[in-house]
Amino acid sequence: MAEAKLKQTLGPVLLWGIGVGLVISGMYFGWNLGLAEGGTAGLAAATVVIAIMYITFTFSYSELACAIPKAGGAFDYADRALGKRMGFFGGMAQIIEFVFAPPAIAAAIGAYFHLYFPALPTLGIAIVAYIIFTLLNISGVKTATTFELIVTVLAVAELLIFAGITLPEFEFADLTQNALPNGWGGAFAAIPFAIWFFLAIEGVANVAEETINPQRNVMLGFGSAIFTLVILCVLTFSSAVGVAGWEAVVYPEGSAEASDSPLPLALSYVVGAESWLYHLLISVGLLGLIASFHGIILAAGRATFEFGRVGYVPRLLGKVHPRFQTPAYALAANMFIGIVALLSGKTGEIITIACFGALTLYIISMISFFMLRKREPDMKRPFRVPFYPAFPAIALVIATIALIAMTVYNLIIALIYFSIMLLAYGYFHFFVLRKEKKETVVTEHS
Repeated sequence: MAEAKLKQTLGPVLLWGIGVGLVISGMYFGWNLGLAEGGTAGLAAATVVIAIMYITFTFSYSELACAIPKAGGAFDYADRALGKRMGFFGGMAQIIEFVFAPPAIAAAIGAYFHLYFPALPTLGIAIVAYIIFTLLNISGVKTATTFELIVTVLAVAELLIFAGITLPEFEFADLTQNALPNGWGGAFAAIPFAIWFFLAIEGVANVAEETINPQRNVMLGFGSAIFTLVILCVLTFSSAVGVAGWEAVVYPEGSAEASDSPLPLALSYVVGAESWLYHLLISVGLLGLIASFHGIILAAGRATFEFGRVGYVPRLLGKVHPRFQTPAYALAANMFIGIVALLSGKTGEIITIACFGALTLYIISMISFFMLRKREPDMKRPFRVPFYPAFPAIALVIATIALIAMTVYNLIIALIYFSIMLLAYGYFHFFVLRKEKKETVVTEHS
C-alpha cells in the first residue's frame, strides 16, 4: 500500500503566518496568570530565560526540520535518532501539547465573545469555534494557511496599535509596584505562563512536508516568526503592565478571580470601557486568539496524522481525505479530545499540561539533535544551527530545568501528565511493539 502523502503548497510567507499565528494568542491571554504567581519581576525573569530557550531551540529545531521535512516533526527526529520508544515519547509529548493548547484558547474565544453577547454561553461559543475551524482545516491546507496569514497580520497590527495607545501612559513605577509578591520562587511558578508567550512555534516543522523547497523555506519561516514574536512579547508585556501595575491586568475591578482578558483590562484604564476604540481593538483582538487556535489545530492534525500513518494509533487517523488531501480523520479525533478537555473549565491547568508536553518535546528533540550529529555526520543538512554546540545545549539545559521546576510547583498536574504518557506507552508497548514482534517472527518462519 502506498504511503499517504500531503500536498506541497506552502512558501516562506505562509510559514511566517503559521509560525506567528500559532503563538500570537499567548500575547492576548494566559501570560497574565503568571503575574499572580511571580509578579512583574518574577514573570519577567522567567520570560527572559524562556525566550533564550526558544531562540536557541528554534534555530536548532530548524536544522532538524530542514534535514527531515516530515509531518511528524519531533516524532520523526527522535524515531530516527533514538529509536522507536523514544520516538513514541517525543511524538506523544507533541500531540499532548498541540491537543491541549486549543481548548484553553477556545475558552478565551468564548470569553471574548461573551463580552459582546452575554446571552450566548461561553462554552457553547467555544465548541462552535472548534467545529468551524476544524472544518476549515479539513477543507484544504492552502485555504487554511491563507486564512491563517490574513488573521495573523491583522492580529499583529492590533498588538502594535495596542502598544501605541498604552505606551504613552507607561509608568516605570507601575512595573516595580509589588514586583515580587511571592519571592523568587514565584519566578519558577510563573514558568508555564512565560512558555505560553511562545508555545507551539515548533508547529512550523509539522507542515514541512507540505512546504515547497522545505530545505530553504522552513528556516525562513522559523527565523522570521521567532524574531517577530520576541518583539511582540516585549511590547505587550511592557505596555500592558506599565499602565496601572500587574494586578490591573490580572484581576477585574472588584473581583478576586483572574481574567482571561488582560489587554481589555489595560485598555480600560487608558480609553475607558465605553470608548469606541476600546470595542474596536477588542474585536480585532479576537483575531489573535483565532489565529493561534486555527494554527495549532492545523499542526496538531499533522502530528496525529503521522502517528496514524506509522500505526502507533489506529491507522484511520493516518489517512488523507480523498478530496481535500488533508488529515481529516486526525483533525476530527483531535477536536473530540479538545472538546472533552474544554468541558473541564480549567484554563490554567490545561495550559500547564500543554507546557509539560512542550518541554518534554524540546528535551527529546535536542537529545535527538546531538545524536544525529554524532551518528549521521554526513546527513544532508541544508541549514546548520549557528554557534553549535552552544545553541542546542542551552535549549536542552533550560528546558530540563524548566520541566523540573514545573513538576515541583505543579505536582498534581505533573502526575496527570505523566500518567497520560504512561498509559499511552502501555498501549504502544502491548498493542504496537508486540504486534510488530509477532509479525516479524511469523515472517522469519514462513
